[in-house]
Amino acid sequence: MAELVQPIAPDGAKARVLVAGGTGYAGALAAELVWRHPHLELVRVTARSETGRRVSDLYPRYEVPLELVELDLADLDEVEAGIVAYPHGAAAPVVAEMRGRGLLVVDLSADFRLKDRATYEEYYGPHGAPDLFGGAAYGLPELDRKWIREAELVANPGCYPTASILGLAPLARAGLIEDVVIDAKSGVSGAGRGGGEGTAFVTVTENVNAYKPSGHRHRPEIAEKLGLIAAAGGEADAAPDRLTFVPHLVPVDQGELVSCYVTPRREVSQEELDQLYLDAYGDEPFIRLRDVPPGMRDVRETNMCHIFPLVADDRILVESAIDNLWKGASSQAIQNLNLMLGLDETEGLA
Repeated sequence: MAELVQPIAPDGAKARVLVAGGTGYAGALAAELVWRHPHLELVRVTARSETGRRVSDLYPRYEVPLELVELDLADLDEVEAGIVAYPHGAAAPVVAEMRGRGLLVVDLSADFRLKDRATYEEYYGPHGAPDLFGGAAYGLPELDRKWIREAELVANPGCYPTASILGLAPLARAGLIEDVVIDAKSGVSGAGRGGGEGTAFVTVTENVNAYKPSGHRHRPEIAEKLGLIAAAGGEADAAPDRLTFVPHLVPVDQGELVSCYVTPRREVSQEELDQLYLDAYGDEPFIRLRDVPPGMRDVRETNMCHIFPLVADDRILVESAIDNLWKGASSQAIQNLNLMLGLDETEGLA
């Protein structure tokens, strides 16, 4: 494999990237973002179906002219970095092959997000690359930028955890969350290109419904990360005592809004709450603090997360909006890859 170009040389050298899983919504968008990135070169887009077709034929709104091809391990010798957009379980062996050849990898699946192996296997089954388990940096740049810069493998968070954790992190760091109810709503693209039960147009249109209201696989990801944030903030015993997570499907193609209802451990004023969020996010390029509740349309097709914190009677309300395909998946992967390559994290995204 060619020598890594990390950081990117000032003479305009580009890091060569392979996107694995280019038929899905997240993979195709990742390919588009790499294709138009000023410091990345899209070399291959692989797929397990639809091979022989151009990405731009499968997704006419994107301009990627490359044909989808089956993954050939020899292709890995031609690139420095990989973005893996395979389903949970299928991603781990591909990530292992890439890491074995020295590639920097951003994985969009859940295969490397959790730190507890037993929890992973409870929700996802046996792990496909146990030697790598627990060794990835968690890819929320606003919280883990230092570790991402040093990482060779980054686990891109899920869309619901991204919105939820960013919304709640300042409270968790201060040890303020006693109990939290997360009411989450996502567009239908969150179910993936293949959809799933309950995603047919006649079921979704003019309708809103909860799904998997108990035991959803994103709950342990959110709970684990909030506990780690509390511990890092010196509040080791102040992880949320109770966390309820209920996702809902809404009749839009993409977008996500989470409403977090927090019972605080002590009384908090609006002035203190505002200062907590300003201290945490005031300088973040992709977070905007709002004084009115955000909507999904406000952040569509951007890497932004809009957050609205409010003291509401005896609770704290935090509203957090992202585009589930962008900040919740593909554009966040580019933000992470920028950091791993020593680039300004806003490159290709601002």
